[in-house]
Amino acid sequence: TGTIEIIAPLSGEIVNIEDVPDVVFAEKIVGDGIAIKPTGNKMVAPVDGTIGKIFETNHAFSIESDSGVELFVHFGIDTVELKGEGFKRIAEEGQRVKVGDTVIEFDLPLLEEKAKSTLTPVVISNMDEIKELIKLSGSVT
Repeated sequence: TGTIEIIAPLSGEIVNIEDVPDVVFAEKIVGDGIAIKPTGNKMVAPVDGTIGKIFETNHAFSIESDSGVELFVHFGIDTVELKGEGFKRIAEEGQRVKVGDTVIEFDLPLLEEKAKSTLTPVVISNMDEIKELIKLSGSVT
């Protein structure tokens, strides 16, 4: 159904998904995509769509685009262990959002200190329905 553009859900530097220090993401078990080394303080909607699940600890969320692409954004590695510390939910599950709407705010200095890694995987979880994925690199804002 044509091309869909996915914007970066965080500001930072794009990193290869294979470089994420977690085999679940690095080996693309949950989907293919990129990772971002964050520099900002919020995760935003990468597409127009509907928020699926927001983890209770507010470190990750899923979103389904209006065209049916399912995305999963997971801040850092082992951040679930922080039990929500450093994260603030702004959007709600089931909420319709537009590209750039804030979903979760985060305290980057705190997370850089406490998380195993702040590298944030952004993956398409229904890759079986995607014909081609073009990954860009560089800095994103």
